[in-house]
Amino acid sequence: MWILMTKFAKTKQTFMTEIKGKWALVTGASRGIGALAAKFLAERGCNVVLQSRKKSHLDAVLAEVKNMGVEAYSVECQLEDDKDVKRMLKEIDDNGTNIEIVLNNAGIQVTYRAYPEYYNTPAEDFVESLKVNTIAPMIICYHYLPRMIKAGFGRIVNTTSGINLEPEQAAYSASKAGLDKITKDLASKIDGTDVVLSLTDPGWCRTDLGGPNAPNAPESALPGVVLGVFADDKKSGRIISAQDYAGMTLEQALAKLK
Repeated sequence: MWILMTKFAKTKQTFMTEIKGKWALVTGASRGIGALAAKFLAERGCNVVLQSRKKSHLDAVLAEVKNMGVEAYSVECQLEDDKDVKRMLKEIDDNGTNIEIVLNNAGIQVTYRAYPEYYNTPAEDFVESLKVNTIAPMIICYHYLPRMIKAGFGRIVNTTSGINLEPEQAAYSASKAGLDKITKDLASKIDGTDVVLSLTDPGWCRTDLGGPNAPNAPESALPGVVLGVFADDKKSGRIISAQDYAGMTLEQALAKLK
């Protein structure tokens, strides 16, 4: 019995990727799910680079993660500006930080256009949504994926949305659908390797983006939104619905992950 239990424990242990001492970039880390995810990683010994529009927005989260004994610093970036995204990435590179984990968490919803207003949805809604929700995370993917492939290890999790059949949120859902497509296409090239690219849907949560009427607390998105970081089964391209793992420990969630 002891031998069987030991083998079982070892199997479970090897299923979880060790992130202690690695560096992660978390976008949209000043509040909500981004802040919670950054602290979740830091609690497990992962060093973090925190992104927000202003460094001052990150002061509280930065202090918390540093108190956990990891290295951390903040960067500011206007994600709707592709040149500023590239500048941020250069800043991180110039600091000598080897990013091995990326959580592309940041996102915007321009507005909610109720019937019949959605028939007048302006092109600008789509342009602004695509800049932040699709183009910025893909610039970050393109920057880090070749390095991860060369090193033989990496984890990128892009945050998507389960919104469907809602023309009221057409620009937001279209930008996330674009992110899904590009992510899956890229993932097909690395599936089966130890560079894992995945998507996560946090569910409708009471964040600044989700609003006060959402049914789920932000905490319910964990550990689901970070499962793509910890899974070591070499599966890329899947969408992980975070609410399927609400209330579970990381170990329980990993055991359930398919």
